[in-house]
This record gives sequence, structure tokens and C-alpha cells, in this order.
Amino acid sequence: MERTAALELDAHDPLREFRNRFVITDPDTCYLDGNSLGRLPHATVKAINDFLTQEWGPEVVAGWGHWVDEAQSVGDLIGRSALGAAPGQVLACDTTSVNFYQLAAAAIRARPDRKKIIIDAANFPTDRYIMQGLADQLGLKLITIDNEDPTISDHELITPEILKKYMSDDAALVSLEVVQYRSGARQDIKAINELVKSYGALMLWDAAHAVGSVAMDFDKNGVELAVGCTYKYGNSGPGAPAWLYVSKQMQKELQVPIQGWFAQRDQFAMGPTFERDESIRGFQIASPSLMGLRCIKTSFEMIEEAGINEIEKKAAQGTAMMIELYEQWLAPLGFTLNTPRNHNQRGGHISLVHAEAEKIAIALRKFANVIPDYRVPNSIRVAISPLATSYVEVYDGFQRIRDLVSTRQYEKVTTGGSRVT
Repeated sequence: MERTAALELDAHDPLREFRNRFVITDPDTCYLDGNSLGRLPHATVKAINDFLTQEWGPEVVAGWGHWVDEAQSVGDLIGRSALGAAPGQVLACDTTSVNFYQLAAAAIRARPDRKKIIIDAANFPTDRYIMQGLADQLGLKLITIDNEDPTISDHELITPEILKKYMSDDAALVSLEVVQYRSGARQDIKAINELVKSYGALMLWDAAHAVGSVAMDFDKNGVELAVGCTYKYGNSGPGAPAWLYVSKQMQKELQVPIQGWFAQRDQFAMGPTFERDESIRGFQIASPSLMGLRCIKTSFEMIEEAGINEIEKKAAQGTAMMIELYEQWLAPLGFTLNTPRNHNQRGGHISLVHAEAEKIAIALRKFANVIPDYRVPNSIRVAISPLATSYVEVYDGFQRIRDLVSTRQYEKVTTGGSRVT
């Protein structure tokens, strides 16, 4: 593959003009870490300034008259732009971890006679830790599928055939990632939902590494419960509010453990006992983060304008180009690929495995102006964020990876320094 091919892809990219809407301070930087933190949209700077000067400043407390339900309206925007969810099923609130705990605990409570919950070993650490804590607290049996073992799973993928071996009528809850945070493998949402429902269990999806890069069609694919963040492909900023999804049919059935006043049916009556609102508002704990929601609004309006199907096409094309460049340049240098080659089984990032991955990731930032990230024990993650990343940026980034490793320049760095990898 030649650089001219990447330039040609950019020339015909229907999403190419969106790149100009982001703050890019150094055009020479190959930013391949949008799966970890997305770039800042120019519109977000204006939106936050306008909120401070035109709303909070002059309105003060009177602003709550139109701020109070913003977690729901922004949730609806996330739902229609990125999740394939009809209105009234998504809230933009809290953090992914808090939302995961809320929905996992509610799902377990809804299946009181069942004593088994299921997760996978390659799942994101917070999800595994929360499930461990719930199992300890409630006296449940936690089953952890060892999808890090290549004899059990390819690239950490959980197929229905793999999951079925662990299912039984005693299963209360199964939780998986839509896209594996490390390998980039993408699960078959519809098939797994159908399997879990056939056993009467509930399925909770973590879509943090999928939202904004692939179409998930929650309503069409029978999703009941899901959580995710907004600051990766969503470009909503570090620590931006997360979201939760509860399907219409599940909203009356579930009771979350943290009973906040925003979930109270008559919120401002300030009554003595909790009476949960039976709509999606019954899953909200407290006041929304208004500035965070405005960051979500500007970025997900871009996703809606671009179209999630076009975004997914570019993610598939970009990761295919990465895999081609890996084969051409990096496989001969000792790298292996821990991501499915089938574009239907991956998201917007791929995982490059190398014995010196940590040093290489540090050296790329220090010497080559390429920004990936590193995940233990030996993975470098590289991503195309479809709205902000050009194809030539990917091409140049991979060329610099090749040059840095082939010259062994990475041996000049020592590991450590930043706690963040």
C-alpha cells in the first residue's frame, strides 16, 4: 500500500470536512488514541462559553426551569444518533461505573431466585470489579469466562457457542462489552441477546468502546440494558457524563439501589418515602452536570449529522487499512495482531501485540509524534476516530511505527514516568 492510496481515500471520504471542526494544534501529530479520548470540537468551546455567559451568568437559579430535564433530552440525542434507540430510553448521567453498578444490581434484584452471574476475563476492569463486589455482597456465584485463553476464544471474542456452555436456569445476569477494550473484537449483540433471554436471564452491555464508532441498533437487536461513556469516539471531553439505556419494557421491572431524588415520582413534593418514577427518569440519581451535557450535545449532534452508518463504514475502512499496513510493515518486525480480520467483528481500534509494547508506545510519543496507548501485558492500541482522523494520518502513523521499531529507537526509553498508559 502506498501513501497515495490514503490520500485518495481522504479525497473521496464523505466525512472529511468534519476533521476541520476539531481543535488540532499540531497537524504533524498522528493522533491514533481517539478510542481513549476524543479530540475537542470547536463548537464545544463556544457552547460552554455561551452557557456561562448567556445562561448561568444572567439566569442563575432560574435556569433550572429549563435545565432540570436535560439529562433526558441529551439522552434522547445519544439514543437516536448513536444507539438506534427510540426516545425515553437513554439518560446522560453520572459515570459509566456508577451506571453499570446501578443496572447490574437492579438486574440481579429482578431475578431473586437465581444465584449465578457471568462476565469475561478480558472485560474492562471496573466491570469485573463491580461484579466481584456484587457477588461477594449478595452471596452469588461469579462465573468468569477465560476468553484471554486462545484455546477458548479468538481475540477475546465471546460467541453464542462459547457463552452457551456457561448458561443455565440459575443465571441472573450476563455482562459483556460490545467491543472488547483491549483487542477491539466486536460481539454479535443480537445473537447473544437471544441466547441470554432464552434462559430467562438479563443481559447488560458495556458499549463504552463502541459508541460513536459502530451502529448497534439497540431497539432492533433487542437490547434491554446498556451503559457507555461519551468521551472516546463521542468527543465529549475528559470525565464527560456517561449514559445508561433501559428499554421501555424493562423500566417498570427494575429498581436501582441508589434511590436519588431525581427518580422520585413527585420530585419537588420532597415526600418522606421514595416512590420511583416509572419512566427513564426513575434511573436518574441527582442533578445533571450541565456543562458536561453541553459537551455531549455538540459532539453527538455531529455524530447525528454525519450518520452512524457512514461512521461505521469509515471505521471499517480505516481498521482494514491498519491491518494491511500491519501485514506489510509490522508483522515482519515481530508484531502480532489481536483483532479479528472480519470487519463485522471489530470496532474502531485494533490491538498490536509486541514483547516490547510498553517501550514502543512511550517512544512513539517521545520520538515520532505518534499517540497510541498501551494496555498490559503487551498491547498497543491504535484507532481511527472517524470524524477527526484522516486516512493519511493513519498511514503516516504506521509508517512512523515501522521506522521507530526497525531502527530500534524505542530501546532508548525506559518504562515508567506517567501513571497513565
